[in-house]
Amino acid sequence: MPTLLDSKVESRRLVLPAQSSAIKTAHGGNVLKWMEQTGSMSAMHFCQGEVVTAEFDRSRFHNPIPEGDIALIDAYVYEVDTSSMTIRVRCFHENHETGERSLTSDAKMVSVAVDQEGQSVGVPDLEVDTDAGKRLRNEALNAEN
Repeated sequence: MPTLLDSKVESRRLVLPAQSSAIKTAHGGNVLKWMEQTGSMSAMHFCQGEVVTAEFDRSRFHNPIPEGDIALIDAYVYEVDTSSMTIRVRCFHENHETGERSLTSDAKMVSVAVDQEGQSVGVPDLEVDTDAGKRLRNEALNAEN
């Protein structure tokens, strides 16, 4: 049975001029795209199969990411149902000179496991067996409120 920590995925993107807005910060649409991709990878890793995004909810923007800096995106599955997985996705601004991070965006995402024909299939149960996993799950549940 996979654990919450088994589903944790992290990715980084350099914010280039093509991904920036007129004020030289990461364009919100690109940030959401990166978050959805990373969340999907977390779900795929968890269920060891293909997934489709069913919901991308409660996306919030807190702070910008300057052009030339790094977007660090992390995601993890924190709840499962018969064929769906609920994923917490966060994006951070990571200063490439200091390594300092600050939250820029977060969202709740639901992915559904599918077979080759696009039909939903079952997902494994989620095990939350460590203090770190319990802390992350509680953070995700609290973020929903």
